[in-house]
Amino acid sequence: MTRVVLSARVRHDLERIEQHLLLHDAADVEGRVAEILSGLAILESHPLIGRKVAGNRRELVIGRGSHGYVALYAYDAGADALVVAAVRAQRESGYSGG
Repeated sequence: MTRVVLSARVRHDLERIEQHLLLHDAADVEGRVAEILSGLAILESHPLIGRKVAGNRRELVIGRGSHGYVALYAYDAGADALVVAAVRAQRESGYSGG
């Protein structure tokens, strides 16, 4: 199985998403965050599932519509490891924090 590492920025992104959902009184905030983490877990078995974006970077689409998120990650086939660099809502433009 591929080793999946979440960057410190991803932890910040998940907190930001959770705060946004709470601010807007979204239903089942914990479930929505769990859905994102569940989507990331698929990368352990399928590291190449995401669409290529640049170099060895890929994007994984998780969920859809108002429950849709995108995770940016880089996969190193030689080490069979990947680092999830950022997570954002599908409706956001770009990734926060650069």
